[in-house]
Amino acid sequence: MKNFALIALILMLSIITGCSWLNSDGEDGSEKSGEDEYTELYFYEKIQRSLNAKNWSVAITNLQLLESQFPFGKYAEQSQLELIYAQYMSTDYASSIISAERFISLHPQHPNVDYAFYVKGLCELSQNSRLLSGYIASDSSKRDIGSARGAFATFGELLSKFPNSPYAPDARQRLINLRNQLARSEINVANYYFSRGALVAAANRGQYVVENFQQSPAVADGLAVMAQAYHMMGKQSLADNAVEVLATNYPDYPLLDENNQFEYDNRMLYPSNWLLHKLIPSLVTQTKPPAFDTRVLYNKITQQDR
Repeated sequence: MKNFALIALILMLSIITGCSWLNSDGEDGSEKSGEDEYTELYFYEKIQRSLNAKNWSVAITNLQLLESQFPFGKYAEQSQLELIYAQYMSTDYASSIISAERFISLHPQHPNVDYAFYVKGLCELSQNSRLLSGYIASDSSKRDIGSARGAFATFGELLSKFPNSPYAPDARQRLINLRNQLARSEINVANYYFSRGALVAAANRGQYVVENFQQSPAVADGLAVMAQAYHMMGKQSLADNAVEVLATNYPDYPLLDENNQFEYDNRMLYPSNWLLHKLIPSLVTQTKPPAFDTRVLYNKITQQDR
């Protein structure tokens, strides 16, 4: 009988000790019941502690787990937004874009869907900005601009659908910078086409800038590209039209003389050996394709854009 009482006492102490161990929460010392550890609220509170501690990997894992366990729960939509944020902060831009697109598709009328657009745009912009960064100083308009185009479209959609969004002012400024970068990229391509003798392609790039990026500082170079390309193709009336628009809107353009005539040849002749060129010009005269870049004159953010 005594042995039975002793065994019962030991079992009771074991149960009490085990319950005490289950109740402890290793992250903040607070106590939760074993049942509470599996509730949606408990998951969400743990996630908030991870986010506040900037422990992005743990937060991401738990956010994904929360959604899988409680797909229609009270915190489901908020956790999807926080997953977008955590993935962005962890520099997993591709995953954040996917999560943002999924949220936009599932919850197009959500009061915070503008946030999903905004972070998606930031991710696309970050993908573009970090190309070559940390290796060499580079002109951002000469990088792969695929993600820049994506960011331009995303921020444009954000402003179109949510003009009064709290993220609209920042998105608008980023859109301006992206517009200038994309326009300059078109001029870079036009300069390349000149070097390959693809005059029609160069003219088309210049025209595209003039028609689609009207507020960009690159419009002046776009008109110059058109004038130069049409002149070289023998389409002088079209060249004259481009020069007239250039002189009207940009009278101080470097290749316009005092009579507003475009100096076509000044950008084409380039003797690589000036001394030998002076002595025997017929032997060493070389032609350098036209190339246009007047950011120093027209772009107020030149130093930031280069």
